[in-house]
Amino acid sequence: MKTAVITGAAGGMGSAAAKRLISEGWTVWGLDRRNPEDIPGLRFIETDLTDPKSPAEAARILGENGTRIDTVIHMAGIYDLNSLVEMPEEDWTRIFAVNLSAAYRINRELLPLFAEGAMIVIVSSELAPLDPLPFTGIYGVTKAALEKYAYSLGMELQLLGHRVTVIRPGAVDTGLLGVSTDRLDRFCRTTKLYPRGAEKIRKIVDRVESRKIPPEKIAALVSKILSSKRPRRMYRINRNPLLLMMNALPDGVQHALIRALLKK
Repeated sequence: MKTAVITGAAGGMGSAAAKRLISEGWTVWGLDRRNPEDIPGLRFIETDLTDPKSPAEAARILGENGTRIDTVIHMAGIYDLNSLVEMPEEDWTRIFAVNLSAAYRINRELLPLFAEGAMIVIVSSELAPLDPLPFTGIYGVTKAALEKYAYSLGMELQLLGHRVTVIRPGAVDTGLLGVSTDRLDRFCRTTKLYPRGAEKIRKIVDRVESRKIPPEKIAALVSKILSSKRPRRMYRINRNPLLLMMNALPDGVQHALIRALLKK
């Protein structure tokens, strides 16, 4: 029986992936701050991904159980919308801790437990390679950095016989979208520099996020990747044509268009 470790197991994508793999006969360990008690068969370890010591404790528990890991699936992530010159430093630090540093710590601590030919699956975002819209920059920066990390990690781990694959999804119908709406509402209420721009960007974000897919589609893609004999290094799903068209424009045109949209 193969073993998977899923970060963010209590979230929408993590929960869907755990249920899918358990139904397919996998042993699944979930790492999260909250125990998703609605997943029969899940083995859970309470893990705070913002705490540098917590991943090491999870690795200790897995090691004491004699676990050999076939895949680590990084589903944990947070989304924030804010001004880069107004957001509190604690928010900046936290989003980097969850979206980037957590993957580094988990992979470093769990590597000694990897089975032969193990795979790391990292969920990024369609925003990672795109020029970010105003007030989405912090999220885009962390996801772009995560993909650079994933690429470099894959180059190194191939030498040990392991693989790294990235999933780059568009909007997924999880609690993350609700959180993003709450954060945008807070930004609209608190910004001193961009009151008009914040309200206008809300309509753009709502339009982008309306084209969402259920988390079960991500879970199905994870299952497909894990069963593939030659998985790709990158998988894209639910790309937003509005964002792609915007990104295809020259930088100067993008800036001019945003000025026209958000300042009038």
